[in-house]
Amino acid sequence: MNTTIDRQTAEGILFTDQYQLTMAQLYFHMGLHERVVQFDHFFRTYPDYGAHKAGYCINAGLASLLGWMQTAQFREEDIAYLRGQKGRNGRLFHDDFLDWLQKNGSFDSLTLNAIPEGRVVHPNVPLTVVQGPLAMAQILETSLLNHLNYPTLIATKAARINQAGQGQTVLEFGMRRGPERGVNAGARAALIGGADFTSNTGLSHTLGLPPQGTHAHSMVQLFMALGDGELGAFRAYADLYPDDCLLLVDTINTLESGIPNAIKVFEELRRKGHDPIGIRLDSGDLAHLAVRSAKMLNDAGFPNTNIVLSNQLDEMTMLQILSQIREECIYQEMEASEVIGRLIYGVGTRLITSAGSAALDGVYKLVAVQEDGAWQPAIKISETPAKTPNPGHKQVWRVYDARQQATADLLSRSDEDPRQMDPLELQHPLEASTNRQLAADQVSEIEPLLQTVWQEGKLAFEPPSLEQIRSQRQKDLDQLDVGVRRLLNPHIYHVSLTPALWQLKQELIAAFKEEKTT
Repeated sequence: MNTTIDRQTAEGILFTDQYQLTMAQLYFHMGLHERVVQFDHFFRTYPDYGAHKAGYCINAGLASLLGWMQTAQFREEDIAYLRGQKGRNGRLFHDDFLDWLQKNGSFDSLTLNAIPEGRVVHPNVPLTVVQGPLAMAQILETSLLNHLNYPTLIATKAARINQAGQGQTVLEFGMRRGPERGVNAGARAALIGGADFTSNTGLSHTLGLPPQGTHAHSMVQLFMALGDGELGAFRAYADLYPDDCLLLVDTINTLESGIPNAIKVFEELRRKGHDPIGIRLDSGDLAHLAVRSAKMLNDAGFPNTNIVLSNQLDEMTMLQILSQIREECIYQEMEASEVIGRLIYGVGTRLITSAGSAALDGVYKLVAVQEDGAWQPAIKISETPAKTPNPGHKQVWRVYDARQQATADLLSRSDEDPRQMDPLELQHPLEASTNRQLAADQVSEIEPLLQTVWQEGKLAFEPPSLEQIRSQRQKDLDQLDVGVRRLLNPHIYHVSLTPALWQLKQELIAAFKEEKTT
């Protein structure tokens, strides 16, 4: 058995589902493979973590997708592999189709319009719009969803964790617990969403960030086994890293051994002219230990050292920790800010796996077909009305109210400009009787969200830096109603249709039902 993974094959253009290729061959044999179509990528619902639910998402993963598209094309080796596939009655893929793939099997013929990374996004709003020849647009589906769904899920979780941390530093520590190489995409998404740094060394290097970390329990265990004890381990670490000394203090007993030994080492460092960074707590009652540790460090003359908390943290546990710290500080006669202001959160498993909601239900649906140069809408009818996509060639707009707060995302037909409408009519996508009107003085801005990012095989925009993406994320969150940002029971954000798009959707549904009954 061959146990060596040929990554160029496994992660190149064949990084797709088999049925995308069999459908592409069908289109080829029907003469439809060059028909220009439009697919919309969107997600249907926010992440639901069980006891709590998100009220928004943070878009991420686009840079990775576009980077993959730049190199993905059918090589001779890929064609040979497909030529060898067998069906029940012979070869699965035919020579004429494979010859066409070898000549045309890249994504150079497609155009992608997308909402940029870092933007706040909502259900049923097209995040990525793919236009171009049907066969290659179909083959793109699986990889597009793979590259975009997971990062958006993690960026959203990171934004919530950042919010729970109330401005304190967040470190992403999930590399050892995440989905193999997917942790690179996850760590980058976490940095977009709200993590300040990651322990992932290679990714940090590519993004121009310093990787962050401490040391492991095993280091202390080793020195104990060799007879030098916890204090000896701390001294060795401080001797090698005198200006970057952050000690993990819970290997033996945090309050009776770890903190006292750390203080001894910190005092030795200070006598040599160095300032310690702080301590890390990775087990036990983190809130209680943070308060007691802060008091002990304060009494020893180290009021500014950091306290890193780790071990199964997420937004809910962080909120509970902060609540407990405030209560315990009353009994310790301390200001809660003396503890909270020095906290750093190391968040691993629950961030990189999006614990509680492990997948985003992002989908890729055909919504339009070009006929004689004009777009003809296409629709998929579902027995569940919420799963019937919004058809046609569209634009996405964000509507800001008079407070300059985002009040709705509006989907329109491509030939409409809501900026010219007074009053602006917002129609509920499912309920005919639910709508509202906004007069011109109730609207401060109507912003188009989609931009062209890929055209003729090349990037069609200047990719923003990580800092620019983060800045845009924060701006979007600041302009989102506080009720929508709530970590528990968030207020519903409105995604609406223009009356013209609503009417188009109803006409297509009615035509489908009429055809079905005749």
